[in-house]
Amino acid sequence: QVRLVESGGGLVQSVGSLRLSCAASGSIFKINAMGWYRQAPGKQRELVATITSGATTNSADSVKGRFTISIDNAKKTVYLEMNSLKPEDTAVYYCNGRIAQGMSYMTADYWGQGTQVTVSS
Repeated sequence: QVRLVESGGGLVQSVGSLRLSCAASGSIFKINAMGWYRQAPGKQRELVATITSGATTNSADSVKGRFTISIDNAKKTVYLEMNSLKPEDTAVYYCNGRIAQGMSYMTADYWGQGTQVTVSS
């Protein structure tokens, strides 16, 4: 099985910074891409940023210039550096991995349990 574990969420004041981490573990053949999504109360889950194993990135317009996604392939860990945080960034942040499992080589999407990020004004 594949497991994603997030860390680094918390409470921060507006214009502050936080760094989220998500480590993949288990029976992994290949990580194709990893990313971060978020869901605010009463809203649908939305894309924040994604990165491939080759470091090609994509991010939402709302976070461009403020959030940076990176990946450490050796550690099977993706990071989200969040700067200039705004109250509207408050949400549960979920890690996603598009991963080929080691036993079956089948690729599937895996999700972490989520970590709360709260930005106070």
